[in-house]
Amino acid sequence: MNRRARKIGNQIFRHVVLSTAAVVMLFPLLWLIMSAFKPDSMIFSHPLALPEKLDFSAFVNGWTELRVSFTTFYKNSFIIAGLAVVGNLMACSLTAFAFARLKFWGRSVWFALMLGTLMLPYHVTLVPQYIMFLKLGWVGSYLPLIVPKFLAVDAFFIFLMVQFFRGIPREIDEAATMDGCGPWRIYWKIMLPLSTPVLATAAIFSFIWTYDDFLGPLIYLNDPRKFTVPLALRAFVDGSGGESLYGELFAMSTLSLVPVFIVFLAFQRLIIRGVALGALKR
Repeated sequence: MNRRARKIGNQIFRHVVLSTAAVVMLFPLLWLIMSAFKPDSMIFSHPLALPEKLDFSAFVNGWTELRVSFTTFYKNSFIIAGLAVVGNLMACSLTAFAFARLKFWGRSVWFALMLGTLMLPYHVTLVPQYIMFLKLGWVGSYLPLIVPKFLAVDAFFIFLMVQFFRGIPREIDEAATMDGCGPWRIYWKIMLPLSTPVLATAAIFSFIWTYDDFLGPLIYLNDPRKFTVPLALRAFVDGSGGESLYGELFAMSTLSLVPVFIVFLAFQRLIIRGVALGALKR
């Protein structure tokens, strides 16, 4: 009886700890959503109070408050994120196929160097990249944000795909080679169709990370008509100490989360499956 009581007590304790942690993590999101429906006078004077009524004026005003409509910002973000997904899937899958299936000089060394880039913070390469793009005349355009994605710069996706490709039996490659298939046809006709989970995982993470990116667009974009959603949100806060539109900021921040939630909720099973298979396969 005492053993059963201790077991029940441990379960209750774990549930309380997990529930408390969930509330702590979700509180900023809940506060953001509540603040979006409050008038500006209540946002900071009564930060924990529930909105007296659902006031959608901040959403309406925020959509057109800036010089450019938020429709344009969403379009810019989707263009950049969509092309980044295409570039990462093409370049990273080709690179991973080469590391996992092809034999070439220095393969282990190049693979180790590629993994080493995972330990380099983005800020380390920011200045030389900016100078290079400035000399190419790309600053002020989307090219610095899109072109690198077609050159396999995301080592995390390469590593994830390499692990997955290594789990596919090599007998399939050998049978295809005997039938006259070269490396390209093996990659296109065999490896890609068998790699749907890991490709979907890479696509989802690539979309979310690119859509949420603030530093890259901040560095390379200077025309408000080309701003992405994170940059547009920053425009609601006046850094010079003037009036800041916090109600509109919270309202548009709430709407900016919708695409990420939709993508994550719709494909969360593929995310878990792809990461698990990529991590477990050898």
